[in-house]
Amino acid sequence: MVYMVLLALVLIAGAAAAVAVQRRAAGGAGVVPLVPAADFDARAEAERWVERLGGSLSTLDAGGDKAAGQALADADERYRAARGQLAAAGSPAQYAMVRQTAVEGLHYVRGARTALGLDPGPALPDLGAATVTARDGRVTVDDRTYAVSDRPGGATPYYYPGGVVGGRRVPGGWYSRPWWKTALVAGAAGAGGDGIF
Repeated sequence: MVYMVLLALVLIAGAAAAVAVQRRAAGGAGVVPLVPAADFDARAEAERWVERLGGSLSTLDAGGDKAAGQALADADERYRAARGQLAAAGSPAQYAMVRQTAVEGLHYVRGARTALGLDPGPALPDLGAATVTARDGRVTVDDRTYAVSDRPGGATPYYYPGGVVGGRRVPGGWYSRPWWKTALVAGAAGAGGDGIF
């Protein structure tokens, strides 16, 4: 019986010591610091967009359509990038980047759906640029001219959702070549996009 009482006292003393250490680590405030609610909200929002992108990809097949296949490959690339970003994110700004990457992927899914003749799906947040209209026809990037259209075709099989490249707004649409991939590889989307429009 004495042994049990001594064991109980040792356990109580150990718990009191652990609480004291936690209070000291928290700056004497008496509570263990919590993660701000804004961080949880930002993470939940980012996770929602990543899950939506993953779900959209899992239900769509390009079949033999080259333009849709290209758009889906780009969407899948954004999905993998967003998942990697989400795993490493820890601040609202980082979660905003995850969200942006997932939304870009969803724009590519919309492009694939359009190429397949399907309803593009629900509206998405804007990426900062308008879409190409049927009258546009040509775009010049780094002294090279590319065909561009509001619809996929034999001459315009590469989809770009639009956005800001090299500080300039670039419209979304179907292009004759994927010039933006070179721009992104060359350095934070600046090298190839400076000469556009």
